[in-house]
Amino acid sequence: MEKNKTYAEFLKRDKAAELGGGIDKIETQHASGKMTARERIDMLLDKGTFVELDKLMIHRCTNYGMDKNHIPGDGVVSGYGKVNGQQVFVYAYDFTVSGGSLSAANAKKIVKVQQLALKNGAPIIALNDSGGARIQEGIESLSGYADIFYQNTIASGVIPQISAILGPCAGGACYSPALTDFIFMVKDKSHMFVTGPDVVKTVLHEEVSKEDLGGAKVHSTKSGVTHFMCNSEEELLLGIRELLSFLPQNNMDDINLSNCTDDVSREDESLEKIVPTNPNEPYNMKDIIETVVDNHYFFEVMQGFAQNIIIGFARLGGRPVGIVANQPMFLAGVLDIDASDKASRFVRFCDCFNIPLITFEDVPGFLPGYTQENNGIIRHGAKIVYAFAEATVPKITVITRKAYGGAYIVMNSKQTGADMNFAYPTAEIAVMGADGAVNILFRKADEEQKAKELEKYKEKFATPFQAAELGFIDEIIQPRMTRKRLIQALEMTENKMQSNPPKKHGNMPL
Repeated sequence: MEKNKTYAEFLKRDKAAELGGGIDKIETQHASGKMTARERIDMLLDKGTFVELDKLMIHRCTNYGMDKNHIPGDGVVSGYGKVNGQQVFVYAYDFTVSGGSLSAANAKKIVKVQQLALKNGAPIIALNDSGGARIQEGIESLSGYADIFYQNTIASGVIPQISAILGPCAGGACYSPALTDFIFMVKDKSHMFVTGPDVVKTVLHEEVSKEDLGGAKVHSTKSGVTHFMCNSEEELLLGIRELLSFLPQNNMDDINLSNCTDDVSREDESLEKIVPTNPNEPYNMKDIIETVVDNHYFFEVMQGFAQNIIIGFARLGGRPVGIVANQPMFLAGVLDIDASDKASRFVRFCDCFNIPLITFEDVPGFLPGYTQENNGIIRHGAKIVYAFAEATVPKITVITRKAYGGAYIVMNSKQTGADMNFAYPTAEIAVMGADGAVNILFRKADEEQKAKELEKYKEKFATPFQAAELGFIDEIIQPRMTRKRLIQALEMTENKMQSNPPKKHGNMPL
């Protein structure tokens, strides 16, 4: 009889934990167009694999009547399971419990799964939907964020860390997602800001909406805080699953090879026509990328931010690769502050997790002007050369057209450590464009002489031949051969062994 009573008590508590803040709060969550924490985890993970931890944990706060408000789980659902058959750890804020606020107790739950993920070498996914630190606990709840941030930092570069913003994420809570590798947000539903609209109004007397201050569109197009803007929670959770399919479990794991059904020697004649004969005519670099990669599938990252550069994942011969490419369709593919930041962080992520880097280059230079110089284009531009030079993974570059000046150097050039550098016959590798060079070299000449010198300059420098003669280009290839040459280069560098000098860490120009 006593045994049955014990089981009944357990089932009662277990059911209470499953309901979180209760039926009414769950209905309110659904009415706002959002799933509950448990529903999100269920959709994210492979069916039947979730193992929950600390399901019955409660807070220990007695201030402001909190001792009468104990809900099992205390506003965070945490545990482990599998995505695509691979181990992952996950925690999700439950907005139905005290607005998903962080307490000292549920912070310990989060830190526990962070530590388990690190010890067991598996990715960790955070599903954020929280009003911030629990005010009733004062500094005790606030210090929980510090513990979480510390674990984020220690795990950086060791295991992939992914954050989803599925509701509010304000104040100190923003910095945990910012410390992770990738952030997903939902259009019109997700909001991130250090100080909310009410504080802005009080301090600066400015009226601003949550959406304009920290919505998904702002962070995916202007601030560059988020990497993916999704139309729904379902799309976001499936996007996380897709991203994980390209990533290893940890920094010591082998890359995630998949069976390649696309002919590794496939040639495509359409590549011969993508780069225009007119050097000033734009074209879409994605047309080259998607033609070359396995099954024409390119998983782009940060699609709406700094569109003059492209980053993302694909497969070549079944191998996951990170792709960095100039985009001539936007600002002629120049490098500016935002493009430099976007590319350099992605390069460093790929290097952390042994993902080979493929660079498609068509860059006329760095963006000139007062604004760029005053906002530190030198400092930001230095990040990209630092990232490429520091990376020890296989690095392969294809120059499709322009490769001018310092921008040529920083875009994974031979001199900064690239393993293989290819160029199309249309490549122009020079200090600057022909027009600019002739106007400097022959500034006092008449127009007729300048025209003659322009043709001479083009013949000498607006080609890949000088670079090939000097060994800065390993091979000039016909565009249709791009896929085959890249896969061959990846096979050749598969066992690459390179390490940088021993040091605590470098001093990247931040």
